[in-house]
Amino acid sequence: MDKYQFLVTLAGVLFTLGLMGVAIRRNLLVVMMCLEIMLNAVVLSFVTSAARSNTLAGVSMTFFIYVAASCEIALAMAIVVLLVKRHNTLDLDAHQDLKG
Repeated sequence: MDKYQFLVTLAGVLFTLGLMGVAIRRNLLVVMMCLEIMLNAVVLSFVTSAARSNTLAGVSMTFFIYVAASCEIALAMAIVVLLVKRHNTLDLDAHQDLKG
């Protein structure tokens, strides 16, 4: 197994762990951290493909992903703070009224 296959496999394992965390855990902050793990797994696969192909496409995509992720985490944290102020808990089951 060369280093590219190892990195792609690691990205797959990280994405799977993040997906399991989102599906299993009920804490808002843990779910957000699991989403970030999934995002970083995708970034790792982009960087790996960019390193393998010696192009800047993966690097530029990684840059845009991190810009979008920073905006996403800022909005998500604001929403989490408002939800915690409203319900005084981080449990996802307490926020069932948000279902559309």
